[in-house]
Amino acid sequence: MERYFIIYKPYGMLSQFTREHPNHHTLGELFQFPKDVYPVGRLDQDSEGLLIITNDKRLNHFLLDPSYAHSRTYLAQVEGVPQTEDLKKLRKGIRIRVGKKEYTTLPAQARALSQPPPLPDRDPPIRVRKSIPDSWIELELKEGKNRQARRMCAKIGFPVLRLVRSRIERLEIKDLKSGEVREMDKKDIYRLLRLG
Repeated sequence: MERYFIIYKPYGMLSQFTREHPNHHTLGELFQFPKDVYPVGRLDQDSEGLLIITNDKRLNHFLLDPSYAHSRTYLAQVEGVPQTEDLKKLRKGIRIRVGKKEYTTLPAQARALSQPPPLPDRDPPIRVRKSIPDSWIELELKEGKNRQARRMCAKIGFPVLRLVRSRIERLEIKDLKSGEVREMDKKDIYRLLRLG
């Protein structure tokens, strides 16, 4: 039987069920998941937000095969205040290092947010530097290279302080608390992910 869970992965937790070190926090601490489910894609240990856990191989293929180019939206709290010209660079696509190679990203949607988004507090909170302002941007990507959102922001001179994946296609975390797990039915998750 196919099962579908969405979670708000907290900061500091690995996107897996197995500890690699005794101090690691893993997804199994959040919920008693069935034995045959696994995360679709990953979020770094220091990133937060929407993660899908399922045993549906078709959904896994649709979301991870780059040819389907599903949109993923990230909220990034960055050091500094990006200007219009900075965001234009993200919209055109920029060169970043992926592994040992240079890679030009696909054009992204990027916009500055006038107010911090309504997110749960992070534990621990980010380190604030009084001498350097910070701000929030929303980034929508159609690809998922390793640490791509962080690399893109750093490349234009705005290091990421906090990164939250808020949406995949139309599936959002807006009413989930950090660490919350919600089971969904196939019809709803397929509709929100535009899988038809």
